[in-house]
Amino acid sequence: MIWAVALAIFATLSVGTYLAASRDVLRCMLGLAILGSGANLLLFASGRLGATMPPVVPAGTDTLAAAAANPLPQALTLTAIVIGFALLCFSLVLVLRLVQRAATDDAQALRYAEPVPTDPVKPPLSPDADGAVDSPRNERAAS
Repeated sequence: MIWAVALAIFATLSVGTYLAASRDVLRCMLGLAILGSGANLLLFASGRLGATMPPVVPAGTDTLAAAAANPLPQALTLTAIVIGFALLCFSLVLVLRLVQRAATDDAQALRYAEPVPTDPVKPPLSPDADGAVDSPRNERAAS
């Protein structure tokens, strides 16, 4: 069973990484969601997978039974699922609005939609001749 879980974790993380590296913004967002699910699966697998007893303290004792499941990874995984779902919903709204406003879902085209380097209101970050990235803070300090 442990090999099946390890294979599922590997497949989930691999697919998530592949999709996150895509140029399509929606695929990238889906890849990040799958990466989060892979992290949840990894966290859940860190507890006892083969435990048959629930993580409940029997009446009259102060500790869990030796064969009981570990409740901490279960609680952390449940919390991570809820937070990940809320983040996914918020990200989906932002990405759909971005695609609607920019009329493209290509990440490379969205990079070209940034302001031009001579824009006085919002200059973009641009690399120097030596490859270092100038920030507006460095430009103000040089003036």
